[in-house]
Amino acid sequence: MLRKDILALLVGGDRRSIGHADRVAAMVSNDAELFPKLIAGLWSADPLVRMRAADATEKVTREHRGLLRPYKKELLGLMSEAQEQELRWHLAVMVPRLLLNAKEQQVAMSLLSGYLEDRSSIVKTFALQGLADLAEAEPRFRPRVVEILREAVRNGTPAMKARSRKLLIRLGRI
Repeated sequence: MLRKDILALLVGGDRRSIGHADRVAAMVSNDAELFPKLIAGLWSADPLVRMRAADATEKVTREHRGLLRPYKKELLGLMSEAQEQELRWHLAVMVPRLLLNAKEQQVAMSLLSGYLEDRSSIVKTFALQGLADLAEAEPRFRPRVVEILREAVRNGTPAMKARSRKLLIRLGRI
């Protein structure tokens, strides 16, 4: 497959399938020059490509956070505009991987807090993860995030309760 065709691997099927997102993630992890093409998929006209590009981008940036750096402004903008739950839950964990200045951190906190109102339990659960990741990097957010996590332990969905308990332990608050 030609390098320029990585997004073609993300086409087809339905929302219940990640298609070849894992294969694309592996390709990009082995060749960072493919990353701009992958990240462009987050704005694809095809919702399946957007979803799978978000999945692959999230997987790649677990180990290669620096690849996100040139796209900070665009990712914060996309995070505020995204409506699809699959895109939102991946953005919720990717944006905290960025090196954010104080203003951008505040924007990310606000957007992630807004994601807690999403109808999707998965989006809410990943928003909790993103909030904890921000609080871990920026101690001034810890009291507020710990409060949010404790509330999720009391009143969240089962997934939110389980994730919040783990995050509270990680933040040293249980």
